[in-house]
Order: sequence, then structure tokens, then C-alpha cells
Amino acid sequence: MLMEYVARTFAIPDLKGLSKKQMEVHLSLYEGYVKHVNLIRDRIAKLKESDEDNSFLINELRRRFGFEFDGMRMHEYYFEQLEGGRQEPNDNMPLVAAATEKYGSWDGFLAHVKEVAGTRGIGWVVVYYDPSGRVLHTIFVNDHELGQLAGLPIILAVDLWEHAYMVDYVPAEKKSYVEAFLDNMNWSIPEKRFLEEVV
Repeated sequence: MLMEYVARTFAIPDLKGLSKKQMEVHLSLYEGYVKHVNLIRDRIAKLKESDEDNSFLINELRRRFGFEFDGMRMHEYYFEQLEGGRQEPNDNMPLVAAATEKYGSWDGFLAHVKEVAGTRGIGWVVVYYDPSGRVLHTIFVNDHELGQLAGLPIILAVDLWEHAYMVDYVPAEKKSYVEAFLDNMNWSIPEKRFLEEVV
């Protein structure tokens, strides 16, 4: 019997600039990723039990698995960052020090995240920490199963697919959505992720 992934629940309060309906739509999409992760795993197991040669079907399902799994996991990073309400960063946070070292200041770091978020197209802004290089990297990932920096822990994830904001903002207002998202961030979550890697 395969272990099943279960959609997580998140303690997200009312957000400024992101409606309850927007969050419900987005969470429902996340649940779809979880459902399809389980569906693919189950389908592969059943195909392997068959007497027929299902290698072609199994290979295509394996290719699809990365899309569904990374969609599930990236959304978990995303929603975690909104739990517990807005929490400001402070100068005593090691993440603030690392961001300041790389980007000149915390404001410089936020400006860079917003600049990367302005990249045309759908995708994610992902801030990673490279423990071996002891440096933060902020990149744009088009499809969450492609273009990730191999093996690097994710510190911050900003969803830039239209489903993340289209209830509240039109595509031309993506910048306003990014501002709203960052204004609602609980920065203790990225700080916790960062500390798990530097200790």
C-alpha cells in the first residue's frame, strides 16, 4: 500500500491586498497538485502490476510527476510564509545580515526580489541559500519542475502564476500583487529556513 500525500492546512489570517476568495482559489489549486501526485503514484503502481508492457505510459507519468510534486511542494513553501500574520524582519536576523551582505541592504534585497518578479511570464521568484558558497541566490523559475538550483534549500518562494492573483489583480497589476504578498510576509518563516542551513 502506497503512502499518500495529504494536503496541508495553513493558518493564514485575513490578508491586506489578498482576498479570502483569492486564497481559497489558490489553496484549491494546491490541493489539486497533491491529488495528482497521489494519482500518478497509484497509476504507475497499477501499470507495473499489469501483464502488459506499459513502459511507455509509465515513462510519461514519471515525466509528469515532477510537475505535480514540485507544484505541491512550492505551494507549501508559499503558503507557510503567510501563516501567523505579518511579521517584520529585524536587524538581528541572520537572514537580514546575509541579504545585506549580498544586496547592500535589506531594502536592496527586497528591491531585487521585486525586480526579478517583474520578469515577463509565469513562474516563481525563488531565493535559495547555497551553504557551500555561503551566499543567497534570487532567481526566476519558469516551470517549477524546471530550472531549480539543484540541491539548494529554498528560503523564499513567490508564486507568479496568474492563479496566485487573478481574483484580485489583472496581469498588468502583477507588481501590486507582489507588493501585497511581501507586505503580508511572516519573515520568521524564511528566517527559520535560513537558520536550518547555516547552523
